[in-house]
Amino acid sequence: MLEYLHLKNVGPAPEMRMELAERLNLITGDNGLGKSFLLDIAWWTLTRTWVGYPARPNPGAKEAASIGFAFESKSGRREYVSEFDRKQQEWKGKVGRPANPGLVLYAQVDGGFAVWDPARNYWRTVRGQEVQDRPPAYVFSPNEVWDGLERDGATLCNGLIRDWASWQKEKGTPFELLKAALQVMSPSAGEPLVPGPLTRISLDDVRDMPTLRMPYGEDTPIVQASAGMRRITALVYLLVWAWEEHQRAAALLGQEPSQQVIFLVDELDTHLHPRWQRVVLRALLDVVGELMTGGDAQVQVLAATHSPLVMASVEPHFDPAQDALWHLDLADSAVRLTQEQWAKQGDVLGWLVSETFGLAQARSRESEEAIEAAEAFMRRDLSALPSGLRTRNDIDAALARLLPGHDPFWPRWVVKGGAVEGKATGKPRKKQRAKATPKRTAKKATSGRSKRR
Repeated sequence: MLEYLHLKNVGPAPEMRMELAERLNLITGDNGLGKSFLLDIAWWTLTRTWVGYPARPNPGAKEAASIGFAFESKSGRREYVSEFDRKQQEWKGKVGRPANPGLVLYAQVDGGFAVWDPARNYWRTVRGQEVQDRPPAYVFSPNEVWDGLERDGATLCNGLIRDWASWQKEKGTPFELLKAALQVMSPSAGEPLVPGPLTRISLDDVRDMPTLRMPYGEDTPIVQASAGMRRITALVYLLVWAWEEHQRAAALLGQEPSQQVIFLVDELDTHLHPRWQRVVLRALLDVVGELMTGGDAQVQVLAATHSPLVMASVEPHFDPAQDALWHLDLADSAVRLTQEQWAKQGDVLGWLVSETFGLAQARSRESEEAIEAAEAFMRRDLSALPSGLRTRNDIDAALARLLPGHDPFWPRWVVKGGAVEGKATGKPRKKQRAKATPKRTAKKATSGRSKRR
């Protein structure tokens, strides 16, 4: 398992240190602060390959850029520090065969995928010498996930379309595992991901095309399914493919399958409906930990997310003894990585206004501005009132336009806002205003949340 990352003069901050939890590591933060970067670095430390462009040292840094890391390998704990060689324009490491971190998988946000297999990508001994003459890793573009991966005339992977069709015809273990994983990764019991019959979609494409059976009864070719369904089915396929091929390769070499699986996943919630976001991370842990490995392997997950619903869904399963929440934010115009103390927020609204996501209110910006103006008015802080919301009538009109009648802010505003006005003007509130908004106070509040103070 990956124990820590220690970055100096590389990435969005002069220095970052990340002491990883052994099971689940959730990474949150605004766009552009380094979530995907941390996953790229983690992939490199484990595989010594890059899924895209190599990380570059920070411009103007006087000291050398370095990446320090440690992980538990098959032969024990390994610790390294790699420095960037400016003359050679590459990251330097120890000479010779690196340590074996186990099976490493990386699902990227654009639909690309990468696999490092200790049975198929590791160095081998030739005439007493350690050589790396195997593919350093399998790095798939989004299209290669579906259509296959070829390098130097060799077919490394048939791709989702051909493999799925082949597995379905054979009705063997891979197809049974695929069906089981799709079932677990479904958004709900009423909307299961179920393979339909193979079909053809074009006179110009002779491939047998997998289908998914839709909740409304039709069988839709997988390439024409929704973006969310394609995202999840591609993820499931590659998990099954990677594990099946690893087991076959290990058997050919006379080795036991890996007892360590490290899975990096960038924004698993992409394209998914909220109902699906609520279950997807837990389902993924079940697929990797139980279906793929039978519960025998130790599984570590690093997942970046923007979804407060994913965070709320983790609450029943999060264990601070083996899980961690990491947050990237800006402090004094510098990026800062911190491990947040885990605290349940209860629901999506609670997560939105927590330190993790940092919204003042879980509302539109216009609604937030109107409520902030109302709060300032009730505090008699007239200097805080924005242009266009400087009187009670203006604020009340904005609230009426923006908030639903059952919003929980109404009782406070109707009672306290009117009292403030009466004291300020020496006149009682007009009765017609109270008649104009009876539903606001009579109906039970069921949604929305004002800023905590």
